[in-house]
Amino acid sequence: MSISFAALGVSADLVAALEQRRITEPFPIQVATIPDALAGRDVSGRAPTGSGKTLAFGIPVVERAPRARRLRPGALILAPTRELAAQIQRDLLPLAKRRGRRVIAVYGGVGYDAQIRELRRGVDILVACPGRLIDLVERQAVMLDGIEIVVVDEADRMADMGFLPQVRKLLDLVSAHRQTILFSATLDGDVGALVREYQSDPVLHEVGEVEPDLAASTHAFWHVEASERPRHTAALVQEHGSAIVFCRTRHGADRLVKQLGAAGVSATAIHGGRSQNQRDRALQSFKRGEVGALVATDVAARGIHVDGVACVVHFDLAEDAKAYLHRSGRTGRAGASGVVVTLVAGPTVRDARRLQNDVGLPAGLERVGGKPESTPPRAAASHDDARSARPARPARPRDRRPEAGAQPRRRKPSRDRRRARRASGG
Repeated sequence: MSISFAALGVSADLVAALEQRRITEPFPIQVATIPDALAGRDVSGRAPTGSGKTLAFGIPVVERAPRARRLRPGALILAPTRELAAQIQRDLLPLAKRRGRRVIAVYGGVGYDAQIRELRRGVDILVACPGRLIDLVERQAVMLDGIEIVVVDEADRMADMGFLPQVRKLLDLVSAHRQTILFSATLDGDVGALVREYQSDPVLHEVGEVEPDLAASTHAFWHVEASERPRHTAALVQEHGSAIVFCRTRHGADRLVKQLGAAGVSATAIHGGRSQNQRDRALQSFKRGEVGALVATDVAARGIHVDGVACVVHFDLAEDAKAYLHRSGRTGRAGASGVVVTLVAGPTVRDARRLQNDVGLPAGLERVGGKPESTPPRAAASHDDARSARPARPARPRDRRPEAGAQPRRRKPSRDRRRARRASGG
């Protein structure tokens, strides 16, 4: 029998707000964490991306956030990226309005003036990226001594992106009597240290696998010519309807968008070199289906959550297994199936095979010819399959005479002739 939000202790007005959005049955991470968070306990939650973490901490924050005083928010949610901060704000707005609470998001890439004006009006729930929030604190545009609830979301990505020193600095500015809620895909290493330093007797809830479920998607590694990667990418987008394509650099992402456009595929780029408004427009146009491909760099893609992505293309090879899992997790979400294709050019073959081993995928590359195929990819081929797919070695030309002006090639003496020379003293 399924459990309801009301049974978890969520107030009737917020249950009604959830029902208006057709959210009636809580996810496992919400069932596990909401009662303890509503009771004021410090909570450490481990759950994979796309498991419903935002409402798992968002509902208790809205329930318990005090009304703000001028420049002094009552609740703080820290997020690693602009996109994630904006998404959290959007998800909490309907609930916050029911309670008469104001929620805004502050992050870099946009001007300070509008954010400072909003803070001066009074903000009950502040969603922030660490760097921008530190800037605002130093400008005395916001004070953190009134914070009663702090959430650190996606702490593992905070660690990966080097933000934990900033997170610590901010937590040190908040009252020691606050409630601290932390969510992460992993709770070891630097994240574990953060739990020990800044949480008091936390209750731990773990839901789902530590790593994304690779079985939710079909994984293929295509051995292609480097110059043919844009054509194969275009074919995959056309075949599957929507795709997130990962490039290593900003320049590479912009160039690929142009190449896809020339191939008749609508695409837009999202990376750190674009303004926040440009990134927002790109993400929204992809979510609405106005473009078929979102071309992203790794850092910009952190925090992007789009349901219904049919395909992920690793245009450039992922740096390591963790990056591969994070990229690939953009598809095959919430029980849906997905397709993940890695395009492997000649110089990266060895790295691709090492990556397959590190991730735990079958070894081998599927050689794909110059013309893109319209059929969906199959699972990664075996070594024997890859070997049999190699083209035949071209026949050697019969005419081996040197070109005009070239020195004649001297033949190497046979072994018997060399022995005879040594025996004769020659």
